[in-house]
Amino acid sequence: MAKKDKAHVSETPATAVLRAAKAVFSEHPYEYLEHGGAQHSAAVLGHDPFAVVKTLVMQDQDAKPLIVLMHGNRTVSTKNLARQIGAKSVEPCKPEVAQRHSGYQVGGTSPFGTRREMPVFIESTILDLPRILINGGRRGYLVGIDPQLCVQLLGARPVQCALAE
Repeated sequence: MAKKDKAHVSETPATAVLRAAKAVFSEHPYEYLEHGGAQHSAAVLGHDPFAVVKTLVMQDQDAKPLIVLMHGNRTVSTKNLARQIGAKSVEPCKPEVAQRHSGYQVGGTSPFGTRREMPVFIESTILDLPRILINGGRRGYLVGIDPQLCVQLLGARPVQCALAE
C-alpha cells in the first residue's frame, strides 16, 4: 500500500470551494510562525513575497466587512482603497472581529470558503502574476493558484492601493 503524500493537508472550507470549482491548485504546508506573515512563509517556501498574497479582513465606516488581497511585501493604503470603493474610510478589523466574519483563525484566513460572504478587492498587479500562493484556510498552509481564480470564484474587483513596506 502506498504511503499518503506528506504534502497533502486535510480539507479546509477553502480547499472544498476550490475542489468543488474543479480549480487546479498546489498545496504548500510550512512551519507557521506567530506574526511571521507572508514574508515568513515566502522565505520558508522559497518564493518571492510579491507572489505570496495576504488575505486581509477590513471594514468600512459602517463596520461592513470586506476582504483585501495584497502582495505579501506591500501594505494597504486605506485612503486609496476607501476612495476607490466609494467608502468614507476603511480600517483593519480587530482579530476577533475578523475571525467572526471569516470563520478562520487570524494567520490562517483564506478568501475562499469564508463564513460570511464579503466583497473582495484584489490589488490589480496580483492579476498580472502567472501564479500566486494564498492561504488555504489554516495557519501554515498556502495553496498555489492562478490569480484569475480570485476574480472567477470570488468576484474580486481590482483596486490600486499597494504601498511598499
